[in-house]
Amino acid sequence: MELQLSTPALLFSAITLMMLAFTNRFLAVANLIRGLHKKFLENPDQEIIIDQIRNLKKRASMIKYMQLCGVLSFLLCVICMYLIFIGAQPAADYVFISSMLALLISLVISLIEILISNQAINLELKDMEDHFEKRRSGIDTWFKKDRE
Repeated sequence: MELQLSTPALLFSAITLMMLAFTNRFLAVANLIRGLHKKFLENPDQEIIIDQIRNLKKRASMIKYMQLCGVLSFLLCVICMYLIFIGAQPAADYVFISSMLALLISLVISLIEILISNQAINLELKDMEDHFEKRRSGIDTWFKKDRE
């Protein structure tokens, strides 16, 4: 099967939307980091903030690599189209495969980043559960005193 000029062009819209999603993720993580930085300066010994900062640092790094692979995929699609245009079909095939591989790597990193994001949410939930348990045990103690 021979690649046509329209085949790599089909990926343009998908890659562009994916890059937009990655940029939105980056902006959300950057805002979270700025907010946590302020909280950290107010209370640098709070363990949950330190854990969240580590998590966000890892996520920001992963988003960088997601974006890098997405841009590489986009660039390789353009090169592939040029190679098809000049009639270098075997080279175009390899470049297109490379583009698809870069896209796949970007998506795998995205999946891993989503899982790490979920860990951050679980840290917050655990912290809230711990505070709730402390408060509940304090209330239980107070009610037990009334019964005596």
